[in-house]
Amino acid sequence: MKIQAKTKELLGVAGALLLVLWVSGAADKPAWVALFNGKDLKGWIGMNDVQGEVVDGNLRVGKGMGWLRLEKEYKDFILEFEWRALEEQYDSGIYFRAPLEGKPWPDAGFQVNLRYNALGALVKNRKTIVPAETPKLPINQWHKLRLEARGKKAKLVINGEDNWETDLLDRETGYLGIQIEGKAFDFRNIRLQEL
Repeated sequence: MKIQAKTKELLGVAGALLLVLWVSGAADKPAWVALFNGKDLKGWIGMNDVQGEVVDGNLRVGKGMGWLRLEKEYKDFILEFEWRALEEQYDSGIYFRAPLEGKPWPDAGFQVNLRYNALGALVKNRKTIVPAETPKLPINQWHKLRLEARGKKAKLVINGEDNWETDLLDRETGYLGIQIEGKAFDFRNIRLQEL
C-alpha cells in the first residue's frame, strides 16, 4: 500500500512539473502583434510620396509608385496577412529586411512578389532569386500569405500551400513594407510574431 501511495504521489509531482514546463514554454513564445488596426495607418510610413488609406476596415494601396513601410526594423519573424487584388494584371509585393535607400523602391533587401504573372517569386535587388510557384489568383477574392524569415532561411506559404523555402537571405535586418506600383490592393488581418 505504501508503494502505491508513493507512486501516485510521484506521478502527481511529475504531472505538475510537466504542466509548469509546458506553460512556461508557451509563455516564452512571443505574442502575435497586429500591424494594422483597421481604423487608421498608425505605425505605417509612406515612402516616395505614396499613401495608403483605410477603406471598409482594410488597408488599401494603389496610387503612385513607392512603398508603405512599418516604423521599425525587423530581423526574424513570421508575417501573416490576407490580400486581394482589385484590378487585372495586378502588381504589388511585400518588402522585408529592406533599407530606406532607393527610389521608388528599396535598392536592396527582399520582396515577395504579388504580381499576376510572378506570384510568390522572391526578388532581391530587383532580380528574381526564387521563381514563382503559384499560379495567377483571381481578383476580388481574399488570399492568405504567410512569410517566415529566420536567419538566412525564409519560407513562403500562400493559401495554406507551401510555395518555397530558401537559405539565400544575406541581410540580417530591415524594414517591412507593401510595394505600391499603381494597382489597387486591399490588405487585412496583418500580424507579426518576432522570433
